[in-house]
Amino acid sequence: MTTQQKTAEPERRSTGARRAWRHRAVRAAARPGPWRRGRVLAALAVLLGLVLLLHARIPNGGTGNLGSLVATLLPWFGLAVPPLLVGALVRRSATAVVALLLPVAVWLNLFGGLLVDKSRPGADLTVAEQNVNADNPDPDRTARALAAARADLLAVVELTPQSTGRYETELAKAYPYHTVLGTVGLWSRLPLSDTRPIDVMDFGPLAATVPADRELAGNRALRTTVATDRGPLTVYVAHLGSVRVMPAAGFWTASRNIGVQALGREVAADPSQRVVLLGDLNGSTDDGALAPLTDRLRPVQEAAGAGFGFTWPAGFPVVRIDQVLVRGVRPTSARVLPDDGSDHLPVAAGLGW
Repeated sequence: MTTQQKTAEPERRSTGARRAWRHRAVRAAARPGPWRRGRVLAALAVLLGLVLLLHARIPNGGTGNLGSLVATLLPWFGLAVPPLLVGALVRRSATAVVALLLPVAVWLNLFGGLLVDKSRPGADLTVAEQNVNADNPDPDRTARALAAARADLLAVVELTPQSTGRYETELAKAYPYHTVLGTVGLWSRLPLSDTRPIDVMDFGPLAATVPADRELAGNRALRTTVATDRGPLTVYVAHLGSVRVMPAAGFWTASRNIGVQALGREVAADPSQRVVLLGDLNGSTDDGALAPLTDRLRPVQEAAGAGFGFTWPAGFPVVRIDQVLVRGVRPTSARVLPDDGSDHLPVAAGLGW
């Protein structure tokens, strides 16, 4: 290699390096910045936040009861935040990260209070409720577990003619008073009086909308009066109609909604100062369709619970449809009891005067 070639070689390397640097600089300048990247992720985050914020305005009716379906599963929408955050970090999108603040803030506003244990001592009365499952293979086990919870009032729904006697036998020692009407019953340590059924299954002209394979029991709700040392306590026990997803109708809630309206009218007309509703309402209290009840009665889980209190299905609960709603008494605790063989988990609450 000549001296001239040796001199030209470094110059060529230097020129190539400068060109490569300029090429990288041009590409970096042309690449979208952190505020311009991830616009799709940002849009999805905003959409998620709006669904959480405006879920009560999502319509039912012609939309296949989409509003009720969203409200039923509403807490689970928070699970969409982590994958959106991962996507935003991978894309290095400042816009998407900032947009995620909306759903996070709304979700915490809606459900953050449920993450804190609000229970406190001082219960004057304990109540419990469970849908014991008409097809329960071992009702004796379920009855013994419910008796072990030592509630003062125990509401049981989805009783059958075959299982009712077994519950009466197993619960007789712990509960000297009880009443059963149709598929619902109340066992009590305190005297009961003025028990009557409530018709929550009068479909009228809407009877044709009930799926042919839905067997409707004759009586699914009752009202009774419990004699306490502080005066009478009105107790409702109810098992409202089922809901389900149907290909043609979407989220079918006609049976449940008719029961809500009927029960809501009873509660609205009830002059009692102290009222407790125990039952499987087949709906979350976030669902606006339950407003005839939730506008007049307070869910104990919101006032004194710890966690979401999901009750169904028992194997992997995803929604709380078994409720304790009150008026004129003070919730002191709310909890879900362990699996006892039914397809629903039992719920219990402490109440103070």
